[in-house]
Amino acid sequence: MSAPTTASPQDYVQQKAAASGSSFYYAFLFLPPRRRAAITAFYAFCREVDDVVDEVTDPGVAATKLAWWQAEVGRAYAGQPTHPVMQALMPHAAEFGIEQRQLQDVITGCQMDLTQTRYLDFAALQKYCHLVAGVVGEVSARIFGQTERQTTEYAHKLGLAFQLTNIIRDVGEDARRDRIYLPVNELQQFDVKAHEILKGLHTDRFVALMRFQAERAQRIYDEALALLPAADRRSQKPGLMMASIYRTLLREIEADGFHVLNQRIALTPLRKLWLAWKMQALGRF
Repeated sequence: MSAPTTASPQDYVQQKAAASGSSFYYAFLFLPPRRRAAITAFYAFCREVDDVVDEVTDPGVAATKLAWWQAEVGRAYAGQPTHPVMQALMPHAAEFGIEQRQLQDVITGCQMDLTQTRYLDFAALQKYCHLVAGVVGEVSARIFGQTERQTTEYAHKLGLAFQLTNIIRDVGEDARRDRIYLPVNELQQFDVKAHEILKGLHTDRFVALMRFQAERAQRIYDEALALLPAADRRSQKPGLMMASIYRTLLREIEADGFHVLNQRIALTPLRKLWLAWKMQALGRF
C-alpha cells in the first residue's frame, strides 16, 4: 500500500497537490513556507483517500485500501508513519492542531461513497459534506492561522459551499459512477427522474433543479463569509481565494445553462491564478 519512495515525502506531497490542478493549490502558493508545507501535505492526504474511491473500481478493494489508511493514520499518530504523505504531514500536526479525529473523519466520508450512492434529503447530504469538506475546512483554517473560535463555524459552512459546487459541477461524472448526490426529495420536487440523470438527459426540469442547487450554494457562500470574524480575515485569505475561484466557476456553470451532464466545466489555470492573486493583493472577489 505504501507509495513509491524515490522522492522525499515533501516532494511527493508537492507533486500530488500540483498534479491535481485543484483550485486549492493556487491558494497555497501565497502562504508562508511552513503553512504552505502543512496545507500541501494535508491536501495530499485528502487526495490520496479521495482517489481510492474515484479510481478503484472494485468496492471491496477500495474498502480495504481505506481501512489501510485508517490504520496508517493511527500508526502516524503513534509515531510510526510509513506513507510519504503521513511522513510529510506529521511534523506539522502539533504546531497547527491537526487531530487524528479529523483525518479519520475524512476517511469515514470517503467510506460513505462506497456504500451510499443516494441521499434522501439535504440534511442527509449535509452530514456527508461535513465529513469530506467541512472537516477539511476546519483543518485548513487552523493551518492558515485561525485565532477566533467562530472561524471554525465559517470554515465548516465554506466547506459545505465548496462541496455543493463540486456536486453541481460533477453531476454527469458522478452519474457515470452510478452516484447521484442531488437529494432524492429535490429530484421529486422538480420531477427529475434518476434514470434521466444517469442517461445524461438535459431537460428544462433538470435546469430548474440545478438552478435551485446553485442558488442555495451561493446563499451558503454568503452565510459563510458573514461568519468570518474580521480579526481572522487576513489569515483566512487562502480560503477566500478558493471561494472566489469556486464562485466564479459556479457562475460559469449557471451562464452555460447547467450543461454538466455530458461535460466538465472548468476554469483555466491562468484564470484561477488571477482570481487568487486578486484576492491576495486587492482583498476582493
